[in-house]
Amino acid sequence: MPALSLREPQVPMVDWMRSHERCGMWAGMGIGKSSATLYTLDLLRLLGEIGDDPTLVIGPMRVARDTWPEEVAKWDNFRDLRVIPLTGTPKQRLDKLKVRADIFTISYELIPWLVEHYLEKWPFRQVVADESDRLKGLREKKGGISLSHKKAGASGARAFQLARVAHTMVRRWVNLTGTPAPAGYEDLWGQTWYLDRGERLGRTFGAFQQRWFRPKFNGYGVELLPFGKKEIDERLKDICLTVDPKDYFDLREPIVRKVEVILPGQARKSYRELERELFTVLETGETVAAPHAAALTNKCLQLANGAVYTQHPNWSPVHEAKLEALESILHESGGMPILVAYQFQSDKARILQKFKGAADISTADGMRAFRSGNARLGVAHPKSMGHGIDGLQHVTNILVRFGHDWKTGERLQMLERIGPMRQLGAGYDRPVYVYDIVAKDTLDEAVLAAHEFNISAQDALLAAMKRRQECPT
Repeated sequence: MPALSLREPQVPMVDWMRSHERCGMWAGMGIGKSSATLYTLDLLRLLGEIGDDPTLVIGPMRVARDTWPEEVAKWDNFRDLRVIPLTGTPKQRLDKLKVRADIFTISYELIPWLVEHYLEKWPFRQVVADESDRLKGLREKKGGISLSHKKAGASGARAFQLARVAHTMVRRWVNLTGTPAPAGYEDLWGQTWYLDRGERLGRTFGAFQQRWFRPKFNGYGVELLPFGKKEIDERLKDICLTVDPKDYFDLREPIVRKVEVILPGQARKSYRELERELFTVLETGETVAAPHAAALTNKCLQLANGAVYTQHPNWSPVHEAKLEALESILHESGGMPILVAYQFQSDKARILQKFKGAADISTADGMRAFRSGNARLGVAHPKSMGHGIDGLQHVTNILVRFGHDWKTGERLQMLERIGPMRQLGAGYDRPVYVYDIVAKDTLDEAVLAAHEFNISAQDALLAAMKRRQECPT
């Protein structure tokens, strides 16, 4: 195993985490957050700044189970660190907790079980929350909770349980994320509470909203007040650090192209009728109904993609406009494999049926075929392409978004699998191409507009938190 030698962007990370007991580390994928965090923890232990109490790393299942143990095994520096993923049945997890380890890793879903198991005997004095934007559910406006009761949805319940020990039993806390505000500044309160218990952004989420947000003109949701961004940025700058690859590497921005398609006549008619009446009859004679607004959104996005569910799991094809656009992009790629993001299962089925050599990379066989270069198309849902997926940068530099969803974080995570930082780290001097296939005059356009706003707001937030510090020798 090679020894980890800190790269230039990792130096301020280590310095920041060492000098701040509770802090946020905002850095993009592939820049070395995990190894820098392990380096810091190891250094703090060697210097006697933390004791022998184990560290808890929380993350999505794949990250907790695979990514952190693999990162420890990758470097000679950490050969003496023992990391144990808390996976398996409850009995298996309890048995693992009896073993001495330096680091335990666990998924966010299992946090309530862990907190209930330990309560006042909580042994983890250091906590690292990977993909910390998942903590935004603490005291959310709708379906949220307060610290005085436990009723909440799944994400809120996890956040509540963690909040019970966050400040009373934990000395050091690090939030790691590359997307601190995937849906806007509202996402910041929950994460930041674990760092300062509401000192900077307000003791309650309601107070946070009242101070820096106002209702939108259309009456749905809230928006940041004109002075809100500047004030929030100023309040967070002493505990949150942004490390931007662009400050250290000569990276090219992805080349993004919007590929517009026009719905054929009958498909257009069905779309408009569905949009207006929440009901339509397809050419096949099958009926499509949307009983409420949320269902209508999904039905419209499905129809824009070319197939719509009549009665789940049954769906009916409506047009092939997007398939034809994908075929043109494939032809223009000059033999380079393409990573394709789909939104609905019907999209995946149609793509796999139309293109010979396409692979479903959510399966082990499909991923193996794509990584080996034996598949021209690698088809995946953005939700399955988060942390823990690596190696795709060696296969392609082209991402096609066949379907679209409102979740900006997942959208960015999938791009990062082959993004500029990944390409650079793999030694490739080539741009990254992103094709958004958009059905003209459909809900696709509204989704893209929403993503453009969210990404811009987040980039501004990251820039405001940016710091340059030299690591003390």
